[in-house]
Amino acid sequence: MKLGQILVNGAATAALFENGQARVIRGHIALDVVIDPSLAAHAAAPIAAEPIIPIHPPEVWGCGCTYETSASFRDAEHGTREGMYAHVYREARPEVFFKGTARHCVGPTDAIGIRCDSHFTAPEPELALVLGPGHTIFGFTLANDVSAWDIERENALYLTQSKVYERCCALGPVIVTADSLPDPYRLEMTCTVTREGKTLFDGAVNTAKLHRRLETLVEFLTRANPVPAGTVLLTGTGIIVPQSCALAPGDIVRIGIPEIGELANPVTVVG
Repeated sequence: MKLGQILVNGAATAALFENGQARVIRGHIALDVVIDPSLAAHAAAPIAAEPIIPIHPPEVWGCGCTYETSASFRDAEHGTREGMYAHVYREARPEVFFKGTARHCVGPTDAIGIRCDSHFTAPEPELALVLGPGHTIFGFTLANDVSAWDIERENALYLTQSKVYERCCALGPVIVTADSLPDPYRLEMTCTVTREGKTLFDGAVNTAKLHRRLETLVEFLTRANPVPAGTVLLTGTGIIVPQSCALAPGDIVRIGIPEIGELANPVTVVG
């Protein structure tokens, strides 16, 4: 099934999405359904409605260096050919970092942010996991791990400032449950950035190039660190947007996987 949320009388409300319409699960948010999937049986008749952020996650975590392209780019950014990012790519322990909470996240059509002190902010298109009770993989959605690359480039210890700030994470448009997406390692992901109606950047990657098993990422996240149901885990990016295509206010970022949908967001400056 495809689970998400719509606005009902101004409040986020869980809904199942089918054939371009939404079946409302009244009195509940998506997190309730993640915790108790049987609530989906109470979905009402379909109506026309646009999806908002598919879940308000209690926590969001990110993973890095899960694609070779990302590790190579980050080492090049720091002036090393075989540096710490290549080391992390090779080793058993993945990079896992805190990305934020629901207050840092936006949904489809909402603006993503460029920090006011960044000159090279880029989108990072990613497959995201939504965790259920017991750290199970409930489902999948799209994510944009918006990152101020120039701040991390200045010093790797500035990673948190590069990654965590207002409107730094976009999620959506829906959550596809794990039983409806049996092979997450064969998904074609695309990303385009348009400026004034013209394509500034266009890239693609297949999740077959993901270097880590999804269960391994979950295991390392939750090792000595239990997280609540509804936590979102970003699995890393394999699409690198260069500095020549750094985001600017008014740009539109589109991330797509046919099995999940398209996540489109305009860009604004925050702070």
